[in-house]
Parts: sequence; C-alpha cells; structure tokens
Amino acid sequence: MLDSLAEKKKRTIRFMVIENFDQTSAAGEAPPLRLTLRQLGVFVATARAGSTRAAAERVARSQSAASSALADLEAALGATLFDRVGRRLVLNENGRALLPRAQALLEQAGELQGLLAAAHGAPLRAAASFTIGEYLLPAMVSRWARARPDSPVRLRIGNTADVLAAVADFAVDVGFIEGPQTHPDLAIHPWLEDELVIVAAAGHALARGVATPRQLAAQTWVLREVGSGTRQVTDAWLMGHLPQVSVGYELGSTEAIKRVVAEGGGLACLSRHALAGDASGDARLCVLRTRLPAARRRLSVVLHRGKHLGDVTRAFLRHCGADPAAL
Repeated sequence: MLDSLAEKKKRTIRFMVIENFDQTSAAGEAPPLRLTLRQLGVFVATARAGSTRAAAERVARSQSAASSALADLEAALGATLFDRVGRRLVLNENGRALLPRAQALLEQAGELQGLLAAAHGAPLRAAASFTIGEYLLPAMVSRWARARPDSPVRLRIGNTADVLAAVADFAVDVGFIEGPQTHPDLAIHPWLEDELVIVAAAGHALARGVATPRQLAAQTWVLREVGSGTRQVTDAWLMGHLPQVSVGYELGSTEAIKRVVAEGGGLACLSRHALAGDASGDARLCVLRTRLPAARRRLSVVLHRGKHLGDVTRAFLRHCGADPAAL
C-alpha cells in the first residue's frame, strides 16, 4: 500500500513539474527543443509536394528518412499535420497553421547560416504577371544584379492567378500583379500606376479621328486570357462603356496580341508600360483616341501574411520603388 502511494506521488510530482515548467530550467537554461530544422524542412517539402516520396527528393533524403522525420515532428507536437487523400498528403488545420511559421523559421535559419559567408545563400524568388514581368521588372532586376551580384533573383512570369498561387504556396518570396485581387492568406499592397490604352494597326480606319463607343463596339477584339489582371480590368472598362464586345482572340502573351493587332486582327487593350517598354518601337501599332474615360489601374506587390520578410527581400522591394515599412 505504501509503495503504491509512493509511486503515485512520484507520478504526481513529475506531472506537476512538467505542467509548471516555464521558459527556463532550474539552471537558467532554455528548455530543450523537441523540434529540428530537418523535421520542419521535411514538413514544408511534403506540404508543397503532396507526398513524402516527392518531399524526400527535394530535401535529398530517402523516403523512409523523410517519413520518419515527419512522424517525429507530429509526435513532438502531439498533433497530426496532414490528412491522407488517396495517395496524397493534404495539410489539415494544424498543418495550415504551422506552415507559415515553419517556412519563416527555415528562412531565418538560412539567413543565419549565410551571415558570415561571402555570398548570400538562396536566391530571392519573385513572380510577376506578364506585363510587369516582361516590361517593368527585367530592367529593375538587371540593375539589381549589377549592384548586388551576391544576391541573385529568380523571376517567374505568369498571369495574375498564377502569381497569387505561387505566393500563397510559398513557392516565391514576393509577387507583382496587375489586377485588383484579394486572397485570405495574402497581403496586396499598392505599388505603381498604369493605364490601359486601345491599340490598333497603324493605318486603321479609327486612327484618323476620335473613336466613339459605337464604332469600338463594332470591332473585333484581341484580349488577354481569362485569369489575367489585364483581362479583368479590360472587361470592366469595355463592358461598362460599350454596348457590346466581340472577342475574336484570347491570347496569353502581350507580344502575341501585338502581332495579331499589327496584322489587322482587331483592337486590343494594352498597358502603356507594354508600349513604352517596346525597344523596337513597333511602327505597325498606334494608340487610338477615344471618348471613353481613362482606364487607370494600380500595380501591386503581393506578400504572404505569414511569411518572414527577409533583409534581401526588403532591399529588393526598396530597389523596385516599394516601401517595405509600409508593407
């Protein structure tokens, strides 16, 4: 009986010590960590790839080692992080809460590791929608590379939906988009101004005067694909002021649109940046004068709300004319 009471007392004392353990031990040291960066790296890779097999390839480990690291992480946290859907691992509520914090810790660890190195470790990853990626950022990235050769930039170009998805999935550090968008996980900040103009082939009948809404409505239009920021603004502008819009072509490239329009395929709505950035000065195109109100829009910087904004990212944003302090 006494032995039983003594054992119960030991268990009780042990439980109380654990429950009342604060930020430091009795010796004044931080409590031992049960998580490792390797475990967090496997977790982030699995969240992106959807399986431990694919994650193992990303982190250069065997599948069994990746599975073991993930199991150890879940055991340390006392919670599962994924739901199994067929052969895929899909983040559950716990995993979604952990992902941005794990990503931030890994990035800070990378910065710490490269602190005393001669060059910055990982390149800055950026994504931009087509107009920005093709006509605005190339010159900015080129000047950055000359000023900061130790901090390379990898630029991905896609439509606005692609850029938002890349930032939301932590596939890139920062995004630049054209259209007015919202996303629950993303912070979208104003950046630069732009204006859409109506473009036709040089010598087009409407180039000789001021085009009316009725005349514009009678034309065939060459527009960007659905999902692009330019298309979203174009639809709102044209459909709000023309009796009808006849779409003859939907293309995923501004350069392709220019070529079709130059060949007389129809009218297009293009960014002034796309025209000003045309080094060839294509004389086959002209900007029409119209009675429509100006179509101005705001280009934006996109960041993940849960992402740590590193020093290099802040410096690159300042280089591009954005104020990191306001982001």
